[in-house]
Amino acid sequence: MNKEELLEKYAFLIEAAKRARVNAVAPFSSFTVGAALLGKSGRVYVGANIEPGVMNLGLCAERTALFSALAQGEKEFEAIAVYAGTEDVAHPCGACRQVFSDLAPNVTWILVGDKQVKIETLDSLLPGRFVLEDLRR
Repeated sequence: MNKEELLEKYAFLIEAAKRARVNAVAPFSSFTVGAALLGKSGRVYVGANIEPGVMNLGLCAERTALFSALAQGEKEFEAIAVYAGTEDVAHPCGACRQVFSDLAPNVTWILVGDKQVKIETLDSLLPGRFVLEDLRR
């Protein structure tokens, strides 16, 4: 599937990520992010970044969506749309990349900016990544 077809197929997911961003709590950075994760079941799980006073206790939108989905029993995922309200795309942080590597490695990433959209995979976002099989070697 080419980029245009993927964007058409996942337009609903992009809109869900944009709506989820409204619920972000970012009083210190003012950098708000929404994410919408599509499970293989067809169900969409949304997340927003949460930034409490003790900054390292916060959670990114991507992991919020993933952890919510897992807590509700979803185990397989198709795609995730991420929107930060910026002109260019906002890439997931290293922690999100690693968590998705462990728990949802085959997700198609749709990174959405107001003037740019990128389609990525974990192989492109985190080449040479540490995987769970590395623990068994």
